[in-house]
Amino acid sequence: MFPLEESLLPMNPSPSPDLLCDSQTDFHEIRWPLKQLTLAGLHWPAASEAPKAPPILMLHGWLDNSLTFYRLAPGLQSMADVWALDHAGHGYSGHRPPGQSYLLADYVADLAELIESHFADHEQVDLVGHSLGGIVSMLYAAAFPEKVRKLVMIDSLGPLSKDPEEAVGQLRRGIRKRLTGSGASAVYPSLETAAKLRTGGRNPLSEDVARVLLSRNMEQGTDGWHWRTDSRLRHPSTMMFTEEQVMAFVRSVTAPTLLIRAEHGLLASFDRWQKRFEALENVRCLDIDGGHHCHLEGNITPVEEGIRCFLKEG
Repeated sequence: MFPLEESLLPMNPSPSPDLLCDSQTDFHEIRWPLKQLTLAGLHWPAASEAPKAPPILMLHGWLDNSLTFYRLAPGLQSMADVWALDHAGHGYSGHRPPGQSYLLADYVADLAELIESHFADHEQVDLVGHSLGGIVSMLYAAAFPEKVRKLVMIDSLGPLSKDPEEAVGQLRRGIRKRLTGSGASAVYPSLETAAKLRTGGRNPLSEDVARVLLSRNMEQGTDGWHWRTDSRLRHPSTMMFTEEQVMAFVRSVTAPTLLIRAEHGLLASFDRWQKRFEALENVRCLDIDGGHHCHLEGNITPVEEGIRCFLKEG
């Protein structure tokens, strides 16, 4: 199977250049057919002078989409082809079939099938993941170490974990929510209205950046703007790893790893990150004065330069 380029695809248009602020806009829409669904994404082609190098695959965070990398990706085109995917249920990617949910392991399976089916010409790939994307990338790198040349995690270091005695309650909550389903999705009069609401919350974004991300996670109907993302993404998981299981994955990562830790991000209040960091075989840490979306908001130059230097090293 081969990815389908923009010119072959009937789809909603990409955001207009005015939404993309100071970013380059020379990317292409991509579709990757898998067995159960089709993943969507964006492709920033390698610059003509770029050396032959493994492709860079970028994975976004929960409830974001591939446009989370619209400022970062152009700075990596001088090194290799850059591909950013929409996770299942996000952006333009397909949703899980009825009766299924969004288990963390299924995201890893999607990535494995994507690499096996559409990047088979490459012995290895470089993975750059933010938040949920960093978790998925790390789990994949642990399970398939031969496939990953280098791993970059942005404000992310493995999944949340629960104590074993919490497993029963977690299963009950997940199943109860699956049975009751989601309520009616909110409708907004304009994209700007939805973007203003996204400026609040635990991981706030500026209104301009929020408009860019939401342009791929929402669609306009006759009565206003609706969420394109699958409402089941907000359901509690039926199963979570224990910390012992997470540590087994961490210790199985052999690829050279760069952890980008935002001073005001999620890891700043996550007390287990240090022990996980010390368990990684080959890792370095880059501390950034920024928030959870340090690759997207404000001055992203330190993040871009840190990733570029790390990936260039032999």
